[in-house]
Order: sequence, then structure tokens, then C-alpha cells
Amino acid sequence: MTFLPLLPRLICTVLIGLLLSVGQVQAKPVLQVAAAADLAQCIDELNAQFAAIHGGATVSASIGSSGNFYAQISNGAPFDVFLSADMAYPVALAKAGHADLSSLSTYAYGQLVLWTADPTLDPSIGLKLFEDARVKRIAIANPDLAPYGRAARDALQHAGVWDQVQSRLVFGDNVAQTGQFIATGNAQVGLISAAHFKPGTARPGRSWPVPQAWYPLIEQGVIVTARGRSNPLAKQYVDFLGGEAGRTILRKYGFVLPESPR
Repeated sequence: MTFLPLLPRLICTVLIGLLLSVGQVQAKPVLQVAAAADLAQCIDELNAQFAAIHGGATVSASIGSSGNFYAQISNGAPFDVFLSADMAYPVALAKAGHADLSSLSTYAYGQLVLWTADPTLDPSIGLKLFEDARVKRIAIANPDLAPYGRAARDALQHAGVWDQVQSRLVFGDNVAQTGQFIATGNAQVGLISAAHFKPGTARPGRSWPVPQAWYPLIEQGVIVTARGRSNPLAKQYVDFLGGEAGRTILRKYGFVLPESPR
């Protein structure tokens, strides 16, 4: 009987300990990343490597067009880091107070390729392929939303064929969806990111690199959002992309990199 008064205190102590433990688990930061569609093939590997370096940090990534993410972040979407396929959207977010300009950096340069999954078509002849009567539809990303779409439009204009192909163009919301149009045969050819293909896997069809002089350099920027300022993982992620571990993965997936790691 003399031990009964101790029981309620013991139970309270255990409960308090459990609550504190739950609080600590809940307080562990989770990084929310908005990533441009040309990162679709490599974002999982990037995030896994970052988590391994940073003690199993939890990273959640969403893939989409840079233009859509710009609009979402401007309207309060809960992303901590934005990996854009250009520099214009991150800069615009920072100017509007939705991102930290001091965190902005170039993590990669994108490359545009002409690709077909049709084995009977030969992309090595370049845009002359559009003269082939079998090419009924040409896929590009939406120039109003996706930097790769703007690059594709610029390349077609530079080559003097933009007006000629207008009626055959089909637009993906982003470069990943554009690749799906080509892969499924909904478009016979298209202009997509060189990073669309996973290294070490067989590429369906063939591709031709669009000359860099035909379109402005696709400089891709990463920035910490206003929400991400309070998440210590956000700046660490930016540093990771600019360090050798992140650069090694980006290089493997076909991105051209800034000259030196940070």
C-alpha cells in the first residue's frame, strides 16, 4: 500500500517522456522541394544522396513546370527550395519577396535535343526531319510555362521553320510530359531535355543535339523560398547541389555544370 501513491507520479513521468519524444520526432524538419521537369529522372537519386549525407533527412519532391511552380510559390505553396529550369522565375520570386535572393545560384545548364522513338525516322538529319510526310505531330513544352518550351520555340525560329510547323505542334505542360508524347507515339518527334534519359538504360529511338547557338543558354537556378528560410535543410540542399556530390549526379544525367563546385 505504501507504493500506491508513487504509481500516479510514475505514470505521469512516463507520459511526459513519451510526449517529449513525440514532439522531438514531429520537430524533425522535412524538406519540400519543387523541381523542374527536366530533373524527373535524377531527383530521387539527388534526394537519396542528400539524405545519406545529412543523417537521413526527409526530402519530398514535386515535379512540374517552372512556370507553374512560380505561380504556386507566389501564392503560398509550402515549398522550401525551388529548382527552376531558368533563372528568371527564381529572380522574380525573390523580387516579390517570396524567396531569398542571396541563396540563388546556378546549379546546371540544360541541353535541348531533337528526339524520336520511331525507329524508321532519322533525327541525325536535324530539322530537315520535319519535311518527312510521316511527321504529323511535333512535341515541345509549353513556351508560356516551361523554359525548355521557350528554348524549343527559339530554336525553331532560328532555323526558320516556326511558322511552317505551327499547325503540327503539340504542347506538353512541361518537358517530361513532352517526352511522354514522343515515347507513346502521340507525336512522332519533339524537342526535349537531354536529361530526359536515365543513364545506363537503353534509349528508345534516337536523338540529335540541337546546336547551342540556336537558343539562349538554359541556365537553371536554385533558390531558397521565403518559407525555406526557417528550415536549416533548405540552404544545405542548395550547397549540396553546388558541391561535388550533387554535381556528380547532375553530370551523370546529362547536365552541363558551372565551371567549379562551391
